[in-house]
Amino acid sequence: MAQRELKRELENRHVQLIAIGGTIGTGLFLGSGKAIQLAGPSIIFAYLIVGIAIFFVMRALGELLLSKAGYQSFTDIAEDYLGPRAAFVTGWTYWFCWIMTAMADIIAVGIYVQYWFDIPQWIPEVLCLIILLGLNLLTVKNFGELEFWFALIKVVTILALIAIGVILVVIGFKTDAGMVTVKNIWGHGGMFPNGISGFLLSFQMVVFAFVGVELVGVSAAETSDPQKNIPSAINKIPLRILFFYVGAIIALLCINPWTELSPAESPFVKTFALVGIPIAAGIINFVVLTSAASACNSGMFSTSRILYNLGKNDQAPSGFAKLNKNHVPKNGLLISTLVLSAGALLSKLIPEQAFGIVTTISAICFIWVWGVVLICHIKYKKTQPQLHEKSKFKAPFTPFINYVVLALFAVILIIMLFAEETRPALLLTPLWFILLFVLYSSNRRKKAK
Repeated sequence: MAQRELKRELENRHVQLIAIGGTIGTGLFLGSGKAIQLAGPSIIFAYLIVGIAIFFVMRALGELLLSKAGYQSFTDIAEDYLGPRAAFVTGWTYWFCWIMTAMADIIAVGIYVQYWFDIPQWIPEVLCLIILLGLNLLTVKNFGELEFWFALIKVVTILALIAIGVILVVIGFKTDAGMVTVKNIWGHGGMFPNGISGFLLSFQMVVFAFVGVELVGVSAAETSDPQKNIPSAINKIPLRILFFYVGAIIALLCINPWTELSPAESPFVKTFALVGIPIAAGIINFVVLTSAASACNSGMFSTSRILYNLGKNDQAPSGFAKLNKNHVPKNGLLISTLVLSAGALLSKLIPEQAFGIVTTISAICFIWVWGVVLICHIKYKKTQPQLHEKSKFKAPFTPFINYVVLALFAVILIIMLFAEETRPALLLTPLWFILLFVLYSSNRRKKAK
């Protein structure tokens, strides 16, 4: 029987919407409340700074992915430019990144459902995981279709929010919090009401808001025309950052003075409730619920593909490299879902702290992965100048911009070290890397015997 391979069933519309779905998720719909509380209106600048940095990471990733037809993941790139140890650590760390991110998303599902039903958070979380597992076990096209419609809902919601914000500003609409006006952005303590420290402390949640943007790269193995679709998706990232993130935040702050927003609830739901449309608030809660489910769906997709590639490259048990009759990595999907269910357990044990813990760990690990992409690109340009010259999708301003973005990531990690809420997770995360280095060395010794 011929070896089954991942099927290229994702069309251009799927890849484009996966890219949008990756840039709009729980970090914006729920996490922005916490970020706004910390930074006030200066959160706009934080989103711009991190968004621009991520765009350069994505351009580096895009050039690397298209430089060799056989690349299917970060691990392939890391192995070529940094060696097998780096590939092992990066591959497993990327899996862990998405596990933590999907845990945050599944915790968010439980929080959103409580808007309607007074039930324990973990119950809807488990039900959501079961439904998504069933859909993902069928075909990759199911994943693409699911993400297409989920992302479409997110896009329509943000478009509606921005349109409503513009209309309310124009007509001078009054809410319980006062008049809807552009002056609300700076009229409650200025752009930096909590000083530079509050602005800097918001970066952890802002970084988390962007996790998943690189999923367009992970989906490269399953797109029908990567040479066309991947550059198209990556080049639209700046416009999406400006429009969906900055546009949405500006609309929120025009309708609500930032002081009215709570870190414990979605500012999107709060905004529509404040405007005086209770049914709209319920609809928006449904939208952010589907957004969290969408992001969790992306997490299940990516973690199963990461385990598949690790299994194929002999960096994980060979069982992960097996595909079912629908060309889906069933074993990787089942194991990832089982580990993800720990998010429901966290919701049961520490419901108030669970979201903050997993988002911090996720942000730290994603900084590692993005950093590896930038370092690989530096080595690629230095050791493969002929490939860089031939590339039709050259990353701009390299290698200078690579070093600038790496420096920004280092500063964000230092900020996390000084912040009381993020320090414990930052100090614990190195244990994950120590474990991986020990496992890699142990596996090498076993193979040597």
